[in-house]
Amino acid sequence: MINIQQIDDKTGLLEQGEGTACSSTFFSALVQLIPCRAAVAPFSPIPPSETCCNAIKALGQPCLCVLVNGPPISGVDRNMALQLPEKCTDNFEPCDIIK
Repeated sequence: MINIQQIDDKTGLLEQGEGTACSSTFFSALVQLIPCRAAVAPFSPIPPSETCCNAIKALGQPCLCVLVNGPPISGVDRNMALQLPEKCTDNFEPCDIIK
């Protein structure tokens, strides 16, 4: 499991307590998730597109965990975002949800 701790003040990169750190800033990781917008909209029945799944693979589990544990994102259902790796058949470890 990944535990998010902080954004490094010097590099602006997201750091995590365990596992691999996300090498993107929060905003950069969010931009990578744009192809998945329709699939993560609240109550959306739309499955992730191939472009979305490629974006999730490129984004990686550490950055996805950072996004779902970060500040609220307008138009994004966090639970649906957490389901993207499974729907895209990526074998990511589940994210620890920090409340």
